[in-house]
Order: sequence, then structure tokens, then C-alpha cells
Amino acid sequence: MPTITTPDGVEIFYKDWGSGQPIVFSHGWPLSADDWDTQMMFFLQHGYRVIAHDRRGHGRSAQVSTGNDMEHWVADLASLTEHLGLRDAVHIGHSTGGGEVARYVARYEERVAKAVLVASLTPNMVKTDANPAGQPQEWFDQVQAGTLANRAEFFRAVPEGPFYGFNRPGVEPSEGVIANWWRQAMAGSIQAQYETPLSWLEDFTEDLRKITVPVLVMHGDDDQIVPFASSVPRAVDLLKNGKQKTYPGYPHGMLTTHADVLNPDLLEFIRS
Repeated sequence: MPTITTPDGVEIFYKDWGSGQPIVFSHGWPLSADDWDTQMMFFLQHGYRVIAHDRRGHGRSAQVSTGNDMEHWVADLASLTEHLGLRDAVHIGHSTGGGEVARYVARYEERVAKAVLVASLTPNMVKTDANPAGQPQEWFDQVQAGTLANRAEFFRAVPEGPFYGFNRPGVEPSEGVIANWWRQAMAGSIQAQYETPLSWLEDFTEDLRKITVPVLVMHGDDDQIVPFASSVPRAVDLLKNGKQKTYPGYPHGMLTTHADVLNPDLLEFIRS
């Protein structure tokens, strides 16, 4: 398996397929690079080089006891892009990966052509007086408690319910999609998955303000994980060159449930 070793000695797994302009994908919690398979195949067939990695503590990357935080994830991504010599790259991040992409682009913009934030937690997702649409502190506590108490059971409940919107009336759940989410999640480190919600409490306002390359912000207005009003309007306002794309009724995991719509939209933005 292709891997790199970070400066602090952590082995990071990655996929690197094709040639052409590179597109780099950063996955959400508690998944892996496999969550991007549909997008990677789509863009590979359109002549792009596609790269996705397993965040430390996730998938096939090393399950280390340290560095399960945004600062290390961004440094790991920078190590990967430097190792591969990537320039003029498009970075696409989903959910937690959106925070990773925002901070990476803010720090390494000379390597980046464009970025996309999909159902991203940026600029912040905690409910406060300034962000009344965010998630309350108890929600984050419940994610950690569910992970710790019975991870296998909790990691069935999340995709069966809010992640893909399968808990909405009239929506037909896909057992294959649920099983694939569970498969990826159970391959990761419970410690990393327990610690990741701490990164969701961070504020990415200053990262967004620093970014000058074009950024597409894509979000479903029925996102039950990162509420639309908590993220999208404020993120676009902070970006110097931001564009908003709203998907009525789409869930947090819309890259999977509505790939037939989102993939062409991504392609249009990248080509524009």
C-alpha cells in the first residue's frame, strides 16, 4: 500500500490515481479515503489525477495515540502534497475534512488552484449567541459518549439516521450505503474517533478570511449534522472569492446519496 511517513513518524495511507490536474480529497468523521471512491472514479474518467488519504487514526493509516487534532491533520496533508509534488491542486473536503481543507489552503495557498467545502463545519458549528443555528454542546458530548459506550452499535445508528437522511419520511434506506459507512468507521481507531469531536469545537473564521483562491461552498439545507444556517451563509461572507451552492432537502452525506448531481457540479466549478 502507498504510504508516507510524517515528520513525527506517523504512517499515512493514500491513493493516487491517474494524471492531469490533481484533485485532493479530505474525508469526514469517522470514515476513510474510501468515502471518496465515487468521486475519484468520476474525475479519473474525466482526465484528472485523484488523491485521497486516510487521516491518521483512520482507515489504513497508523493508529497513533497522539496528534488526533486539526493541527496534525493539516500538517499530515501538507506532508503528503509536498511528497507528491502537488501544485495547482483542487482540494475538496467533506465535513471534518472541510475544516482540514480550509486551514490547509489558508497556510499553503501557493500550492492550490481552487477549493470546495462540502457540508463543511466551517466557520464553526457550536451553538452560541453569535451562531444560534449551531449544534449545542450536549450534541458533541453525545457523539463522544456513543463512540465510547458501544461504538459498533452507534456506528450503525448514525448512517441509518441523520447522516444520510434515512430517518426522513419517505426516504428509502440503503443497506449497502449503511454497511459501507460502518465498515470504514470500524476500521479506524476508537481513540481518534473519540477525540475528533474536539476539533468540531474550533473556529475557522480566520482561516476562511485568509483564502483568496476560488472556493465553492456546497451544502444541503436538510443537513442534520452541520446545520445549513450554521455554516454556509457565514462561510461565504468570510471568503474573498466564495460561491454558494445550496441543495434543497439534501442530507449531510449527499456526496453519496446524490453523487449524480454533485459530481457534475464539482466538475463545472473545477473547469470554470
